Amino acid sequence: MKNIITQFSRIFVGILFIISGLIKLNDPVGFSYKLDEYFSETVFNIPFLVPYTLALALFLVILEVVLGVMLLIGYKSKFTIWSLLLLIVFFTFLTFYSAYFDVVKDCGCFGDALKLTPWESFTKDVVLLFFILILFFNMKLIKPLFGQKVQNILAILSVVLSAFMGYWVLNHLPLKDFRPYKVGNNIQKGMEVPANAEKSVVEMIFVYKVKGVATEFTEKDLMDGKIPSDAVFVERKDKVIKEGYVPPIHDFALELDGTDYKDALLQEPKLIIFTAYDLDKADADGLQKLEKINLDAKAKGYKVVALTASKDKTAEVKKKYGQTFDYYFCDAIAIKTIERANPSIIVIEKGTIKQKLHHNDSDELKL
Repeated sequence: MKNIITQFSRIFVGILFIISGLIKLNDPVGFSYKLDEYFSETVFNIPFLVPYTLALALFLVILEVVLGVMLLIGYKSKFTIWSLLLLIVFFTFLTFYSAYFDVVKDCGCFGDALKLTPWESFTKDVVLLFFILILFFNMKLIKPLFGQKVQNILAILSVVLSAFMGYWVLNHLPLKDFRPYKVGNNIQKGMEVPANAEKSVVEMIFVYKVKGVATEFTEKDLMDGKIPSDAVFVERKDKVIKEGYVPPIHDFALELDGTDYKDALLQEPKLIIFTAYDLDKADADGLQKLEKINLDAKAKGYKVVALTASKDKTAEVKKKYGQTFDYYFCDAIAIKTIERANPSIIVIEKGTIKQKLHHNDSDELKL
């Protein structure tokens, strides 16, 4: 019985780590954005690690896949199980912290393929920890499946193939797009809220300075006259008690000079949007290619615009690269969700996404 439970744990943990790792390896940039959240001032306050999140994301997801493979084939079982234990203890701490303090809404455990709430993520890690502890206490029952030479080849192959996949998706696009802006999706439909959708329950919080100290009061406190007469109003905050239905696309905008033109632009039969969430971080070669694409597209009847969160940099970039198209504004998080490449090229027909390209693949653009 002990051997059966151990072997089941081995298969369960190994497969789950491989699946979880491959989903994140499909989109390591997206996972790095999650690490940015954890390292931010509002969570662990270690912003000096933010420049290294992509490298750390790649290391962690490749490690997940490789450890999963090593566990299944029984390669260096002591090292493998110790590594899995340390990794799951680390992840369990992160997910518990996220859930308890309500700081990171989605740990990104399965990327955009499967969204888990913080408490669901924590529960998943506790279950994994349970099975890994079974493996830890029955380490001697984990035997190699093949001879040493084959084991070495399989282990090395898992590292090489994982690293190659990471390199490929970073220089092109995710092999499988799980985001609401994937090819074939209609942006307008993604923004629709069903008539019977559950509404959010929101409580208004009023912040006043009372004797120099910022103090929060509820709407009931305000109605009951509990706010001191000498209190100084600071701000009003909306506290979400219960989250209602949030459409898959809820923060998309195409703002220019304070006006949102998304409704008009999404009616265009031929529209190209260049996305560059941060022009300071945008690839110079990629920016250099955009004006030629713009001229070719306009000659074929396309409306061409760019989308960025770097309002103050647009004039400088347009002058430097001789760009003649307009930059519209959108929140950086929304642009990062639309596309991972910086810059990237999106072809849209009346709101429906027809093609998405990394700037490295601009020669594959179909006009």
